[in-house]
Amino acid sequence: MDKLKLRASIRQRRASIPENERYAASVQIREALLDQPWVQMAGLVACYWSTGAEPATHGLVFALWKHGATVLLPVLRDDLDLDWAVYDGPDTLAPGRFGIMEPVDVRRGVDAVRTAALVIVPALAADRSTGVRLGQGGGSYDRALARVGPNVPTVALLHDGELLDGVPAEPHDRPVRYAALPGGIVRLGEGRSAE
Repeated sequence: MDKLKLRASIRQRRASIPENERYAASVQIREALLDQPWVQMAGLVACYWSTGAEPATHGLVFALWKHGATVLLPVLRDDLDLDWAVYDGPDTLAPGRFGIMEPVDVRRGVDAVRTAALVIVPALAADRSTGVRLGQGGGSYDRALARVGPNVPTVALLHDGELLDGVPAEPHDRPVRYAALPGGIVRLGEGRSAE
C-alpha cells in the first residue's frame, strides 16, 4: 500500500474511534510513558500539541511540565520546518498556523531539538521492524528527527492497530526508537519487543 492510501485509511479509522475511547487510550499512553525512567529523567523534552484524532498529548505535556521538565513545542515555519518554543503552562499557548496551538515564548530555532533528552513525535503509523514512521506528509518531523542525536529516545504516539509490519519508506524518512501505545511502550527495530 502506498503512503497516500495508508494515510487515508488510518485517518478514516482514527476518525471512527469514539471520543471516550480516544481519551482513555491517551491516558494509558501518558501513564505508560510517565512510568519509564528515561522519561522521568529527561530534563528537556521536545513534544507536540496534538490535534484532531491524534493520541492526545495535552495531559502529557502538562504532566511533564508539572514534574519539572522543560517542554519544547514546535512552531511550524513557512518552509514547513519546525522551530521550537518553551511551554510554560496552558495559558502560554496561542493558535498558530493551521490553528495548531503553539507557545507564545521566544522562538529557540530549528536546532533547539538537538538539546532535547527525549523527543516525542506524532505519527499515523510506525514500522515495528525499522522504526520508520508514517507522518502527515509535510516532512516537518523527519527534518526535526534528522537533528536528534542517535542515543536520544525518540517516541511516536500511536493508537492500537497502528504499529505495522511494514510502512512505505523514502530516503528522507527518519526512524523512531519507540512506539507508545495504550498497551505500553514498544522498542522498534531489529525485532525488539516491548520493554
